[in-house]
Amino acid sequence: MTGRSADPASAASGSILDPPRPAVVEAVARALAEDLLPLGDLTASLLPEVTVSTVSVVSRAHGVVAGRACAVETFAQVDPSVQVEWHLPDGSAVAPGDVVATATGSLRSILTAERTALNFLGHLSGVASLTRRYVDAVAAANPATRVLDTRKTTPGLRALEKAAVRAGGGHNHRGSLSEAVLVKDNHLGGISITDAVARARRMWTGRMVEVECDRPDQVAEAVAAGATVVMLDNMGPDQVAACVAQVRASGTGALVEVSGGVDLAGAPLMAAAGADLVSVGALTHSAPVLDLGFDLPPGTGARG
Repeated sequence: MTGRSADPASAASGSILDPPRPAVVEAVARALAEDLLPLGDLTASLLPEVTVSTVSVVSRAHGVVAGRACAVETFAQVDPSVQVEWHLPDGSAVAPGDVVATATGSLRSILTAERTALNFLGHLSGVASLTRRYVDAVAAANPATRVLDTRKTTPGLRALEKAAVRAGGGHNHRGSLSEAVLVKDNHLGGISITDAVARARRMWTGRMVEVECDRPDQVAEAVAAGATVVMLDNMGPDQVAACVAQVRASGTGALVEVSGGVDLAGAPLMAAAGADLVSVGALTHSAPVLDLGFDLPPGTGARG
């Protein structure tokens, strides 16, 4: 893969791990403008224009790679002549010292793109890495349980972060308020569960209808009303197990999702209790950055 932007046809046929191309282009353009306006890279301008080099993106820690599309787009927008060879695709496990990618071209351009590319790679790989930890922990307790993200994302980066969740082996909850109906406690201040589900079925035929419940009686009402998914909010494992049994006994086929402060220790307990889905806001709002760096390979120097 080179640093040139992919065409729409290739993007459309790309991996399911890839974020939407328009989201990548826009996010990278905003990030570069933030870094380069108003006068450009003053320090890189000190280097001779003819200096060419090869630089490697190297992992300094264990984790999972994500953000390739953003890094490649960063080089393409800074200087399309920079050639990027990607060694580990999104979703790959990495260890300290692993070379993720190499970039060859104008050293000026590479150094100008460096921080923006690493910001995207570090953040999105961090999301993928934390997701993988949750996925592995949950799978050990119940292989049928899926780990979901939430809408607790960085403003403007949702599509990128949700792609990183997929790279980590997780699944995406709704990406926007338009994708599904989710009736939460604050909505119930103005409408009953039964009426909300019935109205949603009339207005948005074919959409998922999910109801947040914090009591068994709400679970019973949601299932009877025909909810697609019952979300158990801030319940302990024993409560979850009882509600799962209640939903299964209904024979409706409704799914059970667990949400609300689920950490790495608690997620396997929810899975063992029978939850179909475990949603975790921390995947996107609290993932630590994966430490990645730009290195000149040993024996490789600038040549002009």
